[in-house]
Amino acid sequence: MQRRAAAIYAALFIVIGAASYSLIATAQAPHVEFENPEYELAQGDQFQVGGQTYTVSSISSSEQGGGHGTAATTVIEGELQYTNESARYTVAWENNTTQEFDGQQWRVLVENASDPTEFTLREDINESAILAEDPDASSELVTQNGTQYVVLNESELVPAAEYFPEPETRSYAEGDTVQYEGNATSVDAVTTSGVTLAWNAPRTNSISVGNDANVTLSGETYLAHFADDSTLQLTQNFESYRQQNAEIDQFTLHKNGLWGVSIISFLTVVFLAGFAYLPSRY
Repeated sequence: MQRRAAAIYAALFIVIGAASYSLIATAQAPHVEFENPEYELAQGDQFQVGGQTYTVSSISSSEQGGGHGTAATTVIEGELQYTNESARYTVAWENNTTQEFDGQQWRVLVENASDPTEFTLREDINESAILAEDPDASSELVTQNGTQYVVLNESELVPAAEYFPEPETRSYAEGDTVQYEGNATSVDAVTTSGVTLAWNAPRTNSISVGNDANVTLSGETYLAHFADDSTLQLTQNFESYRQQNAEIDQFTLHKNGLWGVSIISFLTVVFLAGFAYLPSRY
């Protein structure tokens, strides 16, 4: 009688456990999807937001995690690029340093004043190169009584100030315009420590895009969603995204509950079988 009752209850729990497991096996997990996103893009596509043109420069996927029995996760990322046609560039020249300008080397000399507004570029004479090109000159300067000399023909001393050419000088003031690396460049500021040049030119900027992450384009915020490993969707339907995530959370909760029912049911069957074959006291 004891074993018969145990068999009946065991069969009942087997049915319950099997039913729960079948629901787990056949249930389709919901996922985030958007039927009519504002933009659906592939790598290389261009689109406009607020008058600014953007390009999907890359979409890539990679496997992260895994190992020690843990499944790897596929991570999809993308990058957008846009060009600012009038970006501001600056370069700083420190006082009394050598800078390359107009194809030559120049010494930057800020005027000696408490609030300078002008500076001078003095040509930086390459004395070593000039000496190397003169077969009669020694490669080294000599100093006598504080004066530097060039040695010619191993005996003649010529003052260095007379031997080397007079360096060219150019003077500029704040607000002046010069050509620097092919750009019309203004002298933006002159201080005791140096000079700042500024100009406007195109600049390409990049924006990283993560899956189901917000991205701001031309002041507007979009949700970026990768429908697959080659398709980027941009949408402002944040309410739909929240609802779909709530449905996913609810599905996960129900699935975990069904797993609990299945596990408990089959454990109960094992215990019932064990109890049924315990020796009777009578």
